Amino acid sequence: MISLLWIIPVLPLVGFLILALCGGRLSRHQIAWVGCGSVGMAAVTTALVAAGFFHTFPEQESYQQTLWHWIDTSGMTVGISWYLDALSLLMVAVITGIGFLIHLYSAEYMAHDDGYARFFAYMNLFVAAMLTLVLADNLLLLYLGWEGVGLCSYLLIGFWYREPEYGTAAQKAFIVTRIGDTALAIGLFILFTQLHTLSIQQVQSLAVEAWPLGSTMAMIVAVLFLIGAVGKSAQLPLQVWLPDAMAGPTPVSALIHAATMVTAGVYLIARMHHLFMLAPMVQEVIAVLGLVTLLLAASSALVQHDIKRVLAYSTMSQIGYMFLALGVGA
Repeated sequence: MISLLWIIPVLPLVGFLILALCGGRLSRHQIAWVGCGSVGMAAVTTALVAAGFFHTFPEQESYQQTLWHWIDTSGMTVGISWYLDALSLLMVAVITGIGFLIHLYSAEYMAHDDGYARFFAYMNLFVAAMLTLVLADNLLLLYLGWEGVGLCSYLLIGFWYREPEYGTAAQKAFIVTRIGDTALAIGLFILFTQLHTLSIQQVQSLAVEAWPLGSTMAMIVAVLFLIGAVGKSAQLPLQVWLPDAMAGPTPVSALIHAATMVTAGVYLIARMHHLFMLAPMVQEVIAVLGLVTLLLAASSALVQHDIKRVLAYSTMSQIGYMFLALGVGA
C-alpha cells in the first residue's frame, strides 16, 4: 500500500487540470464531484499509505519514492521524489482530511457562485501544492510547492476580484509573503553553493559535518529560512496579511488557517530542525517571536467584532505556540 504514495499529490492535481480545462462544459454537480472526489480519494489513499507505512516501518523510519529524475546535470541531481516519515504523514493526513471536509462544505456554500469551476480548480491546486511541499524529498521541489501555495492563496483570497477590497487583500498577502519567499530562495542558493546538494536529508547531515555549532554560515542560512517561515506563517513582523486574507470566501479562510499556508512555515522549521540546531541563537529568536506573536495576536482577537478576524488572530496565536515549541526544542 505504501507504494501508492505518489498518487496522493497527483489526485488533486488531476482534479485541477480537469476543472481548469473542462470546467466550463461540466454541470455544477459534476464539478463538485471532481473537486471533492479528487481530494476525498487522496484522503482515502493517505489512510491506506499510513497503514502500509506503520506495517512496513513499525519503528517509524522513513520511506523514499523517486518517480523520475527532473534535473540531472554535472554536480546536481534533482528528482521528483517523495519522502514519507511520521512528520510528513501527519501533515498529509491533516491536509487531505481537513481539505476534504472543506471541499464538501464548499460544494454547498459556493453553489450559486458564477465561478464555481474556477473556485474548485484553485482549491484543488492549493491542496496539490501543499502536498508537494510536505512530501518533497528535496528543497527545490519543496520550494515549488511553497510558491504554489503562495500563488493559490493570492488567487483564492482575491477570488471575488471585482470587489476592490478583495483584490487589495490578495495583493497584500502576495507581496508580504514574497518577502519571506525571497529570503528562503536566497537560503537555498547558499545551501547549494556550500553543500552541493538540495536533498533535504543530505543537506542536514552534511551541514552537521561542515558547520560547527553556532557557525556564521549556519546562522545566515537559518535566519533566511526563518524569514521564509515567518512570512508564510504570519508571525511578527510579517503577520499583517493574515487578518485581511479573511476577505475571501469562507472555505478559503478555513483552508488557509486549518490545512495549508500558515502551517507551511511550521513544517519548514520542523523539517530542517538539524540545520536550526546548529544556530542556537536563531532558535531563541524563533521562541521569542512565537511568544510575542501569540500574546499580541490573542490580545488583538479580544477586541475584534468580526468573527472571521477573530479566527485570523486566533490562528496567528496558535501558530505562535508552535513557533515557541520549536524554538525551545520541544
